[in-house]
Amino acid sequence: MTSIITVGIIGVGRWGPNLLRNFASMEQVSVKTVCDIDPGRLKIIQQRFPSIAITHSPHDIFNDASIACVVICTPVSTHFALAEKALLSGKHAFVEKPLATSSDECMRLIDAAQRQGKVLFVGHTFKYNAGIRAAKKYIESGDLGDVYLIDANRTNLGPVRYDTNALWDLASHDISIFSYWLDGTPKAVSAHGGCYLNKNIEDVVYATFLYENGIIAHVHASWLNPRKIREITVVGTKKMLVWNDMNLLEPIRLYNRGIDKDEGYQDTFESFRLSIREGEVLIPSIKLNEPLLAECEHFIECVRTGARPLTDGEDGLMVVKALEAATRSLRHDSRLIPIL
Repeated sequence: MTSIITVGIIGVGRWGPNLLRNFASMEQVSVKTVCDIDPGRLKIIQQRFPSIAITHSPHDIFNDASIACVVICTPVSTHFALAEKALLSGKHAFVEKPLATSSDECMRLIDAAQRQGKVLFVGHTFKYNAGIRAAKKYIESGDLGDVYLIDANRTNLGPVRYDTNALWDLASHDISIFSYWLDGTPKAVSAHGGCYLNKNIEDVVYATFLYENGIIAHVHASWLNPRKIREITVVGTKKMLVWNDMNLLEPIRLYNRGIDKDEGYQDTFESFRLSIREGEVLIPSIKLNEPLLAECEHFIECVRTGARPLTDGEDGLMVVKALEAATRSLRHDSRLIPIL
């Protein structure tokens, strides 16, 4: 029989209860202890999950030898200290995105995980989304042709955060998706934002990331929009693809549309006749999944087998490096900043 893997969860505020629900639903997984500094949140958890122990101190989880995995869903400023303590306590660590507040902290966590022989896993949930995975197949198959650009919109009215800005809160998802689709890392970024609700905290950000072969990947991240939008458009030389996370029935549409160049016509040395191609729209049938459950299952599988996670520490480091560079651009008049 497969042994039971015991989990402790730190942080059950806004997103943590979703992680708790998924881990608690899994066979061969036991959520033993939940930790939060808010007594009200712990009371709710105790009422809904009476068999799970509650505590206000993460040390009760770190010091419990029966707990193999620690799931961290707390403000990003606390990720490093909690994850490092978990790893050094000999436990596998699942850390919500972004992994930490700096690339230096990420590298220290990667090193700690390697030295301890433990799994370091980052909650880049959209890599486990069936629509995102289907889009990657269309991109890699060449159906779209060569990719020109990617344009993402991730907006809503709130929730407003005070520990981080819209770039780190929202755009981290899109950086993860861009790099997953393009199988590469961004090379440079320029970003512009506005602080309308709180001083020095950008609630609206526009960031443009440059990838190999001149591909531009742009994201609009905002807490100040009347509509919740989760949409990405991929423009290729042959076709265009739109992923819409809000459309549960038709998450992907493929457009056989574009601008064609008539190579046989020239009226000047570098002028070609261009024509708009209007083609059919394909709506592929995609079996949707629950990405968070798929993510949690992958984490447990990696703990059991020692496999490298799809969203490992290196993946988390890549995203944080891009966020750091974008932050420097925000602070320096939208200057183009290389991502090293």
